[in-house]
Amino acid sequence: MFLKKGNTFPSRQDYAQGVAAALQQELGSTHQAVKTLMKWTDVNERTAKNWLSGSSGPRGEYLARLVMHSDQVLAGFLGICQRDVLAGVIALPAMRDELASALQSIDRCLSLINDNDEAEGP
Repeated sequence: MFLKKGNTFPSRQDYAQGVAAALQQELGSTHQAVKTLMKWTDVNERTAKNWLSGSSGPRGEYLARLVMHSDQVLAGFLGICQRDVLAGVIALPAMRDELASALQSIDRCLSLINDNDEAEGP
């Protein structure tokens, strides 16, 4: 027996629009975005345009190919499936890298301040 987790499954339109929003956020809506989608998934131009516009969404294997290349699509898909909590986990590695970079910048600034204080002397 399956436990009911949500009220309803997302509609095809909600799914297509959710994927489109994630793709547009990551790639924009230019012709270059269409080319990128074609390269990532091996689909034709019309299909890529339909995904970007939200008039249709990718089926199984194509969704998997998109997720391989796009954390935005994965996070959007998890949101559509009401699994938003997992989307936060996806962002952790990028957040860690940003924090490490910020710490390096702080260390450089502190080093410059310390070097300047020592150069001035008593």
